Amino acid sequence: MAILERIDSPRDLKNLSLEELTLLAKELRERMIEVVSHTGGHLASSLGVVELTIALHYVYNTPKDKLIWDVGHQAYAHKLLTGRGKVFDTLRTYGGISGFPKRAESEYDPFGTGHSSTSISAALGLAKARDLTRDDYKVVAVVGDGALTGGMAYEALDHAGHLQSDMLVILNDNEMSISQNIGALATHLSRIRLQPGFDKIRKDLRKFVRNIPGVGERLLKAAEKVEDKLAYLVVPGVLFEALGFTYLGPFDGHNLEYLLEVLEKAKNLNGPRLLHLITQKGRGYTPAEDNCVKFHGTAPFFIESGKERQCKSNVSFSKVAGDTLLELAAKDHKIVAISAAMPDGTGLREFADTFPERFFDVGIAEPHAVTFAAALACQGLHPVVAIYSTFMQRAIDQIIHDVCLQNLPVTFLLDRAGLVGEDGPTHHGAFDLSYLRYIPNLTLMAPKDEQELADMIYTASKLEGPSAIRYPRGSGTGMTPKSPKLLTPGKGETLQEGSDLAIIALGSMVYPALLAARELSALKLNARVINPRFVKPLDTELIIKAARECKVLVVAEENSRMGGLGSAVLETLAASGVKDTVVKILGLPDIFVEHGNLEQLREKYELSAPGIMKAARTAYQAFMEDNPLQAANHREF
Repeated sequence: MAILERIDSPRDLKNLSLEELTLLAKELRERMIEVVSHTGGHLASSLGVVELTIALHYVYNTPKDKLIWDVGHQAYAHKLLTGRGKVFDTLRTYGGISGFPKRAESEYDPFGTGHSSTSISAALGLAKARDLTRDDYKVVAVVGDGALTGGMAYEALDHAGHLQSDMLVILNDNEMSISQNIGALATHLSRIRLQPGFDKIRKDLRKFVRNIPGVGERLLKAAEKVEDKLAYLVVPGVLFEALGFTYLGPFDGHNLEYLLEVLEKAKNLNGPRLLHLITQKGRGYTPAEDNCVKFHGTAPFFIESGKERQCKSNVSFSKVAGDTLLELAAKDHKIVAISAAMPDGTGLREFADTFPERFFDVGIAEPHAVTFAAALACQGLHPVVAIYSTFMQRAIDQIIHDVCLQNLPVTFLLDRAGLVGEDGPTHHGAFDLSYLRYIPNLTLMAPKDEQELADMIYTASKLEGPSAIRYPRGSGTGMTPKSPKLLTPGKGETLQEGSDLAIIALGSMVYPALLAARELSALKLNARVINPRFVKPLDTELIIKAARECKVLVVAEENSRMGGLGSAVLETLAASGVKDTVVKILGLPDIFVEHGNLEQLREKYELSAPGIMKAARTAYQAFMEDNPLQAANHREF
């Protein structure tokens, strides 16, 4: 019987020998590879922390002790060891377990994660709550080196060092090899620092030296200078020490025997400490080791080769955005591009390679990216900031205060807008229309296809003020855009004429709306289809005309119904005095939408051709029932 099959909770780990724990690590990797090869997911990060996950649950008493995974895409082994092994094959599928830690899913997930750089803040909050309630649990945060590029992590480190609460931060460093710092001297020093009495001896010695009459303070300062210089030479943790943490490491994060020893001793130290571990992304699966970027977040793949099960035949919106920007930048030297640690995901890799001096990857620091862009724009450049919709939420204040208030020509490319599928509520781009539409000076657009995306990027490059373009994950129609053309801000287009009702569809909803209109025509209903293109400024003339001529409007948008395009349409009709118009808004409800296949989610929330057709027909029937005179003159359908 496999060891993993005997694990129902972390308590079962404590009865295993080191040899069995080592075999368990192998089985965990095999199980993760097997499942993710079918479901897709964040594989490389999870493979890199298998030994660490085993050691943490072996040493600590979870769920009483609190374990927080920053971002959470490295928590697959954690899920397998905490009672979710039997349902692990439902990972990221509709109705299955989440790809991220989720409080509602397990008592072993004390804090929900999905965005980066939050774990230290959360861990400090849990630790302080423990102190205030006089509880006695331990708190551990596991944060990656990438997450430490986020400013929030340093804010939390600074606060934790100030409060001196008892907590352990584990730095999972998987971007560097096991360097010379893991040598005899560094290991020896780290072992000394782990000794229970070392910290007390050091404090007592400092107190003794300080109290030497006449020379104590000078001796202490001299000793501190020597200590600091030695620390710079042999310990890469001076920054954390300066923030008030006891720094431990670096250690090999794959040496299970040593990890157990280190964690046991680190657990019994007091105050805030940081344990630095060196790990390898994709550990144990050669394709992931060789290409950890691809396997950071992968589609389903064949285990033998690592190749994706379904070849992507269409060009993605991300690639169109990157290619268009590259073409424009070749002619306009004022265009610069900015990414927040996602140059590949946002299609900017080729731009970075072609114009390295005009490309800036700021790390996981979205607020900085926006203010940095604003300053570049102040000096006559045109920055383009490409960030996923869900992550742009982190920089709302900077968009308002630093860009839009100053009316600067910064273009925001909001990739992965709308539903994103299996990554779920932490990653759906469900709110960008709502959180951007209310900001003065901002031009807000959404393309129906690849050509329109190219046109919008070109148009944005010519605007004198700020603009934002939101577009979905994946591919559209599969077309290859031609040379982009200039659009007129605030002007939409009528794609199909009709007088019975009008469907106002934005972005990813335009082509489903056209399909719905075709089905409605078979029912003798003539549906007008409008693509507004611009959410702000909205083509109010086009909207009011449709309301007066059709009387029934159906608005379809892949955004929250609150504050999006539908709200803009209602505001327009209210301001214009148009009455007796039925408006049906199709969008995402006032919930955090669950994870699942895109087609399943769009069908559930009526953001598909059948859903739009059903809503249009229902709205039209309701209008006719409320207006019997018009119904009497209208043919049956």
